[in-house]
Amino acid sequence: MTRPRTPLAWFRSRPLRSRLALLTAFAVAVAVAAVSAACWFVTRAQLEGEMDSALRNTRLDPGAVQQLLALCRRGEELPPVGGYTIQLVDASGGVCTSGKAAIPAGPSDLAVARGTLTDVLHTVKDADGREMRVYTYPRPGPTALAVSVARPLAEIDNSLSTLGWVLLMVSGIGVVGAGAAGLWVARTGLEPVNRLTGAVEHVAATEDLTVRIPADGEDEIARLSRAFNQMTAALASSRDRQARLIADAGHELRTPLTSLRTNIELLARSEETGRAIPPEDRRALMASVKAQMTELAALIGDLQELARPDAVRPGPLEVVPLHNVLRSALDRAGLRGPELTFATDLAPWYVRAEPAALERALVNVLDNAVKFSPPRGTIEVTLMRGELTVRDHGPGIAPDELPHVFDRFWRSPSARSLPGSGLGLSIVAHTVKRTGGTVTLAPAEGGGTVATLRLPGAPTPPPEVTA
Repeated sequence: MTRPRTPLAWFRSRPLRSRLALLTAFAVAVAVAAVSAACWFVTRAQLEGEMDSALRNTRLDPGAVQQLLALCRRGEELPPVGGYTIQLVDASGGVCTSGKAAIPAGPSDLAVARGTLTDVLHTVKDADGREMRVYTYPRPGPTALAVSVARPLAEIDNSLSTLGWVLLMVSGIGVVGAGAAGLWVARTGLEPVNRLTGAVEHVAATEDLTVRIPADGEDEIARLSRAFNQMTAALASSRDRQARLIADAGHELRTPLTSLRTNIELLARSEETGRAIPPEDRRALMASVKAQMTELAALIGDLQELARPDAVRPGPLEVVPLHNVLRSALDRAGLRGPELTFATDLAPWYVRAEPAALERALVNVLDNAVKFSPPRGTIEVTLMRGELTVRDHGPGIAPDELPHVFDRFWRSPSARSLPGSGLGLSIVAHTVKRTGGTVTLAPAEGGGTVATLRLPGAPTPPPEVTA
């Protein structure tokens, strides 16, 4: 047995525009009800005040009172005076009324007749059950007598009833109009949201990231539309980069894999046929297989480094002495170019980075200089106030090639015959960007190339205390 839904649950299940229309109608209904109630009570108080003032101002002259008293003594019916019901009250409680229905004389009326009260204003019901507003005052003269002037409260009630129906009708029209206006405003205001929803659903169904939403204005909807457009553009760019990376990786992997498969097939055929490969050829073949395996491992490692998102790092960031990491990278680069000379000038500098990734980037920069340096050449390495420069004296880079040096798998035509995958400088740019720095390559004066890395500094750690 299912439990009935609460009004709140039902409200939450409605579409947003319906909820806005209902909330608008409810808010207007509350406001109209409060204003109508205030208007009704203020009008009632005003009418009652006017009736009380009119009763107080209605005092009969002594001659008229004497005539009414004479009619009462003869047992004749008193005529109404000016639309008011007139009643004479003596000290013993006897009454003589101008209307057909007598008005009860209360203790306050008797007190006025006896002279203990100056006047009294109160509400009572007459003999017919009508509510009457009564004003009693003493008659001047030797005989103790009070005069009561009364008017039915129905006069006010009828006006208030009419006013109540008018207010109810106006309130109903206002609430219905507010609900309709709220629904129209909600539909109009949420139309950009509907377009955005349609675009998101289209992207989810078709994976079409070229969808753009018009974003006119500076309101929240326009900001949301611009954010959505930026998101889809970023996703489209990321997907394009991923597709290019896969295509370029496949192209770069094809050559070493083909060569490796050929060499392995030669070795396998030699084993199957029993025809021994000459020792020198076999050693050359094994050396080629080993070199190709090393090249594949390096290429796969480079791809893994580039495929890592910026938000995911291989290790925690820590304050690293750049000068010490650079010395370690120089030692590794020296093994690759033992005939080269490294002229260094390293000033202490600390950066916030992941040590292994930073050293890999520095090694790639130095390897690039080693690769293009002439035999027995000199590589100048300078670190000063966070600016690292690595200058070689090789053939340099053509101006039209400079915009592409940090592209993935891009290799200069003059370097196609040299070992490498074309990912080294891409990894450098990727790592330096993660640390908040910049890297540039430019032709050096007098020939060669100069690589410049600018890395933001970090607070210098306190010196270690040794026992």
